[in-house]
Amino acid sequence: MREPIRPSRRDVLALAAGTLACAALPARAQAPALLRGARATQSLEGAAFGTTWRITLPADARTEGLHRRIADRLAGIDRLMSPWRADSEISRFNAAPAGAHPVSAETARVADAALGVADSSGGAFDPSVGPLVARWGFGPIAGQAGSWRGLSAGERTVSKEADGLTLDLCGIAKGWALDRMADLIEEAGHANVLADLGGELLARGRHPSGRPWQVGVEDPQADAIGLRGVLALDRAAVATSGWRFNGYVLGERRYSHIIDPVSHAPVAGRLAAVSVVAATAMEADAWATALMASGAAGPDRARAQGLPALFLFAEGAGLRRVTTRGIDAMLG
Repeated sequence: MREPIRPSRRDVLALAAGTLACAALPARAQAPALLRGARATQSLEGAAFGTTWRITLPADARTEGLHRRIADRLAGIDRLMSPWRADSEISRFNAAPAGAHPVSAETARVADAALGVADSSGGAFDPSVGPLVARWGFGPIAGQAGSWRGLSAGERTVSKEADGLTLDLCGIAKGWALDRMADLIEEAGHANVLADLGGELLARGRHPSGRPWQVGVEDPQADAIGLRGVLALDRAAVATSGWRFNGYVLGERRYSHIIDPVSHAPVAGRLAAVSVVAATAMEADAWATALMASGAAGPDRARAQGLPALFLFAEGAGLRRVTTRGIDAMLG
């Protein structure tokens, strides 16, 4: 096993915030972002999970009390699933011995979904990888590296087969939170909304002009400015994983926050970013992580799962684009 090169305090200072977000820096700058300039809309925004959230609604929408309801909902999820909080359900489970442990139905459901993606991705998405993430300077989870196959979830329980085995939901919980945020907004009577949580986006309804909501896919190359495409979202979510911001550089090497479960080291290779479109943000979030961890095998894995995805591979001084399952029809 390769030994990690420890980042300096300056490299990972942002990790001290202690929230559900597990990356060193927010993903917004390298993920799809709302295209600015529409006069027919209004926005609400706030902070959560060590990053920011933003919703965009028609200008005439009534939003009294909505900001507080969203903030409370996100804070509740953080209290359940943040590995940075010693009092969260996930932290208590991780500190517990082998066996079945009671959790909320919400945590159990997200854990079950995470284990489902682990199985479908052949372990490329690995919710037991938390101790390795911490070992490379990206997370707080102590314990021993084990196998996700030793974890299971019931309706209100999560179980582990061995002491020291841990569960890390950072690659899926933000998507779940975005889905619940959008549900809350829809329940408040707003059928048309674009919701953004740390650079992951979910669209419901339409832009006030009648067209689908549009988001830009930003260039993942260091110091690059501009877009690599525009996605039209029709009741769908998009999540992006990449190495532009979520990592650190020592010497001539960039260290990604995504750990390869096979090498036990940050993912390497030419895949600079992958954006995944799915019906739910939770699905898009988890599969963006899984496909980024898959590297060159990512496009084949996306095709096997029927996932619309946009891959950007570093090639010379530029980028090579690979698309799967109909995402070309969404790209402008």
